[in-house]
Amino acid sequence: MVLWLEIRKYAVICRALFSVCPTGPISSAYYNSKTKIRLMFDVLFSIAISFAITFLAIPVIITVAEQKKLFDIPDERKVHQSPIPSLGGLGIFAGFMLACLIAIPYQSATDFQYYFSAAFVIFFLGLKDDILVISPIKKFIGQVLAAFLIIYKGNIQIKSMYGFMGIHELPEMFSLLLTYLTIIVIINSFNLIDGIDGLAGTLGLMASTVFGFYFLQVNMLPYSILAFSLAGSLMAFLIFNFQPAKIFMGDTGSLLIGLVNAILVVKFINVANQTDIAVPVLASPAISVAILVIPLMDTLRVFAIRAFHRRSPFSPDRNHIHHLLLDRGYSHRSITLTLVSINIVFIVAAYAGRNLGCTWIILAILIVFFSGIAALYYTRPRARLYVAKTLEATDGELKNPKIVPLTTDTILEHKN
Repeated sequence: MVLWLEIRKYAVICRALFSVCPTGPISSAYYNSKTKIRLMFDVLFSIAISFAITFLAIPVIITVAEQKKLFDIPDERKVHQSPIPSLGGLGIFAGFMLACLIAIPYQSATDFQYYFSAAFVIFFLGLKDDILVISPIKKFIGQVLAAFLIIYKGNIQIKSMYGFMGIHELPEMFSLLLTYLTIIVIINSFNLIDGIDGLAGTLGLMASTVFGFYFLQVNMLPYSILAFSLAGSLMAFLIFNFQPAKIFMGDTGSLLIGLVNAILVVKFINVANQTDIAVPVLASPAISVAILVIPLMDTLRVFAIRAFHRRSPFSPDRNHIHHLLLDRGYSHRSITLTLVSINIVFIVAAYAGRNLGCTWIILAILIVFFSGIAALYYTRPRARLYVAKTLEATDGELKNPKIVPLTTDTILEHKN
């Protein structure tokens, strides 16, 4: 409580200092400078709060999870070998939500109450799945409800393709369908990419930071704080999540990252193409794809593979890009840093070629990404198979033999 009072007192003092202004010919420049300083203060304040709350909450969550035996248990598909708490999303949500509630100026951000309502839906959905496990259809219904709150009450909707495939303004029905699809796919993309230590958190940190800086440049403070509050929470969480992980974010955290980035993506697409803003960005849909290229493209690819094999898109498997790299013997840390670096290269390249238009940029992203995936597939090490005896075998006779692929990762998984 003392720390909280000191923070509030410091905030009041800083705001009072910023309110003093000179008169004369330099006053206009001073006002602009003062505004930027206040914007930066609000952003840094939100980062500090979210980081501190999450950093202090995670050790407590780990202790409680260990006492209550709330673990993510290893199985044949997962890559960790010992039970690890999976409630890190609680700490992420606490830091993110408190920072937003304190720092966002709600007089100019009336739609945010509905964003936070959707966040609470996603939070309880993910929490129940982390503790009890719910069916994919129930999870999908919860995601649709969250998307409904964002679209109909929060006034977030993709109304134009901005020249992609020669399409501009969309009919209302197609606009709604595209927005629903975009939000649900982005939510699931971060949920599905969360397969190794640090990957989903680092990708979410990168994406939210990029969006945060952009919205800060165009003076959309509420959206900048929304993005940086998530970034601050993820920075604190990653301290405990990088290999070897002490805690996982679980569905509570990954679904929240997806939801927030879905809001930021749709808002960015609608705002960045406007010519009357400070930093207009041509081909904003293509830039959005580049910002989320690793989780987004990997999710669409895996969904397509599962549909081709007549399986549920939400059924688990080992076809993700990080699984392909694990089978090559890379560590969790090296895979995370490699994929994030590749994602940044996509962002820089897409921004540099923004004058080419949405169609060509997205086509180039698809070609490069899937060419890389094809190279990983065709050059991957071929798994040797061996037959493992069971402990019940007698006289050299095998009972219930188990065929296991012999790769670096699967040796670790099946060593027990």
